[in-house]
Amino acid sequence: MPMNATLFKNGRVYLDGRFQQGDLLVQDGKIQAFGTLAVSDAQQVDLDGKLLIPGFMDIHTHGGDGVDVNGADKAGFCRIGRFFAAHGVTGWLCSILTDTETQTLQSIAQARAAMADPAGGARLLGIHLEGPFLSTQYKGAMPEHLLRTGDPALFYKYQQAAQGAIRYMTVSPEVEGVVEMIAALRDEVAIAIGHSGADYETACAAIDAGARACTHTFNAMGLFHQHRPGIMGAVLERDVYCEAICDGRHLHPGSVRMLLACKGYDRVVAITDSIQAAGLPDGHYKLGVNDVVVVDGDAKLADTGVRAGSTLTMDQALKNLVRFTGQPVERILPLLTLQPAKVIGMDHAKGSIAPGKDGDLVVLNDALDVMETYIAGVRVYAGKEKQEEN
Repeated sequence: MPMNATLFKNGRVYLDGRFQQGDLLVQDGKIQAFGTLAVSDAQQVDLDGKLLIPGFMDIHTHGGDGVDVNGADKAGFCRIGRFFAAHGVTGWLCSILTDTETQTLQSIAQARAAMADPAGGARLLGIHLEGPFLSTQYKGAMPEHLLRTGDPALFYKYQQAAQGAIRYMTVSPEVEGVVEMIAALRDEVAIAIGHSGADYETACAAIDAGARACTHTFNAMGLFHQHRPGIMGAVLERDVYCEAICDGRHLHPGSVRMLLACKGYDRVVAITDSIQAAGLPDGHYKLGVNDVVVVDGDAKLADTGVRAGSTLTMDQALKNLVRFTGQPVERILPLLTLQPAKVIGMDHAKGSIAPGKDGDLVVLNDALDVMETYIAGVRVYAGKEKQEEN
């Protein structure tokens, strides 16, 4: 056995929806085997009874640790990746929100550079394009003058610049040309609907055209009414994945429980929608072109007071979901691992622990604190307890 093998021993490994006692072997970056294993020349990691889970995947985030995705250079992307790894994230999409065409292309170029030369930390797996094909009425933190009608040619311009790395895109169904755009692009990119006040029929038309998810469900969205169910009713009823920001601010715990009751635990995706303020004190920050003020961890636009992203981390989202629902962690984990991988079509390689999948793993203690993070079997984060051991 070559030395690029790591054997995780004495752990409780999350397999097939439950924790199982045993050893896990990762070789050449891929999960190889689970059971009672003896591999003499592999690097040994004694988990001492801790939990071993698939790494979290955050498919909707605007940054963290002082870095805003829209203005980040390669070093900035690497800083975000290291910050995310400390919170159990092994893969993420950078959410580029509506900006000028020039700045969007610049952001795409920087993201591509970071993807091509990863330097430790969570892996940047691609781009989430949040805009510019969005509603002016439910724009949230989007600059209204930069919003556009449906334009597949502009998407293809961005996708060409990204060399195919735009994996996910948010659009508003009611915007002129967007339903047709979804139909044209459904095989090119995973499409979510959101930032929207679409009526029920238009939202259903978007889903029928190929939309497979809903962006931060219940937020920046027209409200449900018994006579006018709108987009909210459509995404609750139809078979689409629903993102949820589970920070206790964007959604009341009862709303989270209702969403899970409507959709089932296999159709909800936990996201952070975090901004550069994540991990930092209250103060003044940026979100794209916007000025943001964070007070008591709550991020809002400086000029209007509209909520603007979050300061949530994925490990805290896990703890919140367990607390909000009263469910065991085993039932919650797919919301942060397998479901996001499925949305962006990467579940063949990521999102669960199975032979042949990437060795992207996180060690948790019983309090669900992140102790260590591994990517392709290589440790990229060790908590204070582990550092002291070394």
